[in-house]
Amino acid sequence: MTTTIHPASGTNGTRTAARGNVLRRVWLFLVLCGVLLAVSAPAVPRDFPPDVGPPKPLVIPLPEQRVLPNGLKVLVIERHTLPLLTLRLVVEAGAEADPPSLPGTASLLSEVITQGTARRSAEQIAGAVDSAGGLIDSGADWDSSYVTISVLTDHVRLAYDLLSDIIAHPAFAPAEVERQRKQTLSALDVVRDDPSYVADTAFRKLIFKGTPYSHPLDGTVESVRGIAPEDLRAFHARYYRPSNAILAVVGDISSEEAFSLAEKYFATWPKGTAAPPAVKEATRTPEQRLIVIDKPDAVQTEIRIGSLAVARDSPDFYALSIANQILGGPASNRLFLALRTHQGLTYDASSELLCHRTLGAWVAKTLTRTPETSKTTRIALDEIKSLRDHRISARELDTAQGYLIGHLALEFETSDDIASRFVDLMVNHLPLDYWSQFPQKIQAVTRAEVQEAARKYLDPDRDVIVLVGSLAGSLKDLKKLGLLEVVPLRDVDFAAPNLVRQQVGAGKSPH
Repeated sequence: MTTTIHPASGTNGTRTAARGNVLRRVWLFLVLCGVLLAVSAPAVPRDFPPDVGPPKPLVIPLPEQRVLPNGLKVLVIERHTLPLLTLRLVVEAGAEADPPSLPGTASLLSEVITQGTARRSAEQIAGAVDSAGGLIDSGADWDSSYVTISVLTDHVRLAYDLLSDIIAHPAFAPAEVERQRKQTLSALDVVRDDPSYVADTAFRKLIFKGTPYSHPLDGTVESVRGIAPEDLRAFHARYYRPSNAILAVVGDISSEEAFSLAEKYFATWPKGTAAPPAVKEATRTPEQRLIVIDKPDAVQTEIRIGSLAVARDSPDFYALSIANQILGGPASNRLFLALRTHQGLTYDASSELLCHRTLGAWVAKTLTRTPETSKTTRIALDEIKSLRDHRISARELDTAQGYLIGHLALEFETSDDIASRFVDLMVNHLPLDYWSQFPQKIQAVTRAEVQEAARKYLDPDRDVIVLVGSLAGSLKDLKKLGLLEVVPLRDVDFAAPNLVRQQVGAGKSPH
C-alpha cells in the first residue's frame, strides 16, 4: 500500500494514515466477531413472542356516583385533557328482553330512537349534533341498550337536552320505523348467505337453547316484518325507565356541574317501575351434538366448537380468561399454532368467551378448505382436550397474563371507552373498582387454577359443534366425528326450536 506524504504534513501524515489502517482492521475484526456470534447463537423459538418487561401500572380513576330522586344512576369521571364531553345512557335491557314472538325488537328500537322525538324531527336532531361538531350513536346488545352523544365542552347543555329528549320522548314515527325496518331486512338478506354469520347464529341458537339469549340479536326476517311502532312503544314503556338506567358522564366537566345538569334535564323523566326479565338457565348438552349446515356452493367450511361457560360476574372469569387467551386469544395461541403454523389448514383460528349477565359460553372458531373439514375439526377438538387434561406451561401463563394486563390500557383510550367500561360493570353487577383490581386478580391466577377452570367448563365429548359448508364429498369423513345432523341452508330457521323450519322438518336427517 502506498502512502502519499504531502510536504506540509511530513511524518505526521504517515502516522495518521497508519492509525487509520489500524482502526479499520479493529473495526473489521469486531464486525467479524459479531457475525460469528450471530451464526453460532442458538435459534430463538418462534412459537412465543420475545420477552418484554412488565407493563406499567394503569391508573383508572373511580367515578363519582349519585342516584337521582327518580332512580337514575349517574356516574361522572372528570377528564380534562381535551375539551370534549361524552354522555352515555344505558338501559339495562337488551335483546334478551325481546318478546319471544318478536326477536329483534330491542335492536330495532335502538336504531329508531334517535330518529325523532315529540318535539324534534330526525333532521333536527342530526342538525343539532352536527352544528355542535358532535357524534351520536345508539344500539342494543345482550343485557343493555344505549344512546351516546359526544360534543365539545361548549355544547354541554345541548348534549344533555338532546339525550334526555331522545330517551324520554321518542316519537317512533311510522315512516322512520319503516325506513329502519327496510334497512334491517336488507342486512338480514345479505347475512343469510354469509357462512360466518350462519355458523355464529346457529351455535348461539343451540348452546343457549331454551333461554332468551338463543335468538339472533337483530331478529329474523319474519320477526322484523312483524314489529310495529306500538311494539316499540310497549318495549320502551316497560324498560326505558330511570330506575332501570345508568348515565355515564366523562370529559371536561366538573362533577358538581355534571350532576346538576343531570338532575335538571332528567328530573322530568317519569320514574315508573322496570326490571330485566328473568332468564332461564341453559342446560348443559348431555352428549356431543354435531350439526352440519349444508351450503353446496361453499368452498370453505366455518367451524364452531363450544360449551356452556360462565356469567360475566363469575369468580371463574379470571382463570377462564387466561385459559381462553392460551387456547385462542389474540397473539400467539394453541389453535392458531396447531391449525395454521403447523398444518397450514386455515388463515385464522381463535376462541371467545361469551359472557352475559346470567349465563355464558366458550366457543372455538376457525374455517378451512372443504376437504379438510374433518381433519381441522379433529385437531381443534384435540387442542381443547389437551388444555382440559394437561397443566399449561409457566411461559404460557406469563404470556397470557402479560397480554391481558398490558391490553387493558387500550380499553380506556377515549371518553366513550371509559363510559362503556364502567357502565358495563354496573350492568353485570360488578364493583366500580373492578378494573383497578383486574391486573392483580389476573396476576394472582395460578397454573393449577387455569387447569381446574378448563376441566370444569371444557368437555369436548359434550360440545356443540356447528359446521357450515358443502357436504358433498365429505360426509364419509364427517361421520367419523360422531352422530351428525344435516340441515340444508335453505331449511334453517333461527326462530325454530330445533333450527329447522317446521314445515320442512324432514330436511334434517341424522347420519
